[in-house]
Amino acid sequence: MRDIQQVLERWGAWAANNREDVVWSSIAAGFKGLIPNKVKSRPQCSDDDAMVICGCMARLNKNNTEMHELLMDYYVFGMTFISLGRKHGCSDTHIGKKLQNAEGIVEGMLMALEVKLELDRYVQRENSL
Repeated sequence: MRDIQQVLERWGAWAANNREDVVWSSIAAGFKGLIPNKVKSRPQCSDDDAMVICGCMARLNKNNTEMHELLMDYYVFGMTFISLGRKHGCSDTHIGKKLQNAEGIVEGMLMALEVKLELDRYVQRENSL
């Protein structure tokens, strides 16, 4: 089973390094030049995997803009939980729960697509019993 956080981390690094290939929302427009180098230097997913994940993110944006923005802020722009809490008007603990919910929705979309990603061999979650 794939680890959705690792998938989104690699996609976020890809998106940060390929800004011109990603359709940026008007909300994110002010962040275009503010992506920290530490975010850009992370391992990335392939272009093909990124397109699949971008499709899921586009669907999420259509159905729940707040969750989309939260994932973009965290995985693409590298915002901390404290910064996210301040921006979204809640505690950093509550942000963690919101982030988990948004990650679960993207994971569910990927499962529904039944697609095998190239990065799957790198992002497998260890089974814990």
